[in-house]
Amino acid sequence: MQFMTIVTKILQHSASRLKQCLRTSEGLSKTSIYFFLMKELLFGTAGIPLNSNPRTTADGIRHVKKLGLGAMELEFVRSINITKEKAPEIKKVAEENNIVLTCHAPYFINLNSLEKAKVKASIDRILNSARIANLCGGYSVCLHSGFYMGQEPKKVYDTIKNNMKEITSTLKKENNGIWIRPETTGKETQFGNLDEILQLSQEFDNVMPCIDFAHFHARTNGKYNSYKEFSEILEKVEKKLGKKGLENMHMHITGIAYSEKGEKNHLNLEESDLKYKELIKALKDFKVKGVAISESPNIEDDALLCKKVYEKI
Repeated sequence: MQFMTIVTKILQHSASRLKQCLRTSEGLSKTSIYFFLMKELLFGTAGIPLNSNPRTTADGIRHVKKLGLGAMELEFVRSINITKEKAPEIKKVAEENNIVLTCHAPYFINLNSLEKAKVKASIDRILNSARIANLCGGYSVCLHSGFYMGQEPKKVYDTIKNNMKEITSTLKKENNGIWIRPETTGKETQFGNLDEILQLSQEFDNVMPCIDFAHFHARTNGKYNSYKEFSEILEKVEKKLGKKGLENMHMHITGIAYSEKGEKNHLNLEESDLKYKELIKALKDFKVKGVAISESPNIEDDALLCKKVYEKI
């Protein structure tokens, strides 16, 4: 198939169908073709919308569509709750409704554990999340990489990098092109400040950041809460990863409670001090593309609120 024919086909397909189409195209690397996937910024929910009835993944996707949203995150945080047998049905429903799926891997991950068994279990959880999300037609899988465990940050980085290499290499061998997304974290005890996540993203061609703006705010005990500071984050993403970094984003937006030790719990946007309108203006001004997932307790309400603010700017 000629390159221009592929490009034409790209423009004619939805984001979820694009991935399926392009993976079978010869002569183009996964890295180069992925940047065609996201043509806009989509807003979505972290899991099945609260008002979805019945509360199944498939019906949740349909409900997201009815709400006028464009994405839904598969929440594997407690367990990977979709089977290999069920995944093709989820993929079909997402494609029929033109909904982009992301995934949050289990919380029980520490790629810097001092126990080899826990590291292996963490790698397996990430791999299995990526496998199931891929079978569902998913766009990317985010994860909390681990904890410092009282060690020097450089040593922790090297350990997590080596374990990430095993993960990304395994997925490539399996022809699984889903994005792996280490997330910026909300406590100083957790690995995952912006510089660490951006550096990891530079190391591997199938790794990109998951930017959680509330975690920034909590990790710094109330900083990173203005248009200027949000812009600084986006500027750093572009500086380290190029324009593609802003055109291929997976983000979390929520209100948050915090202390001097960092994140405590999520809040609804209107009940928090997060200046979300300034954040959304920064996203618009920087022409960010990708997926913005609401992790607020009222997931669909805040997803719709963000979408409404974004469209008014």
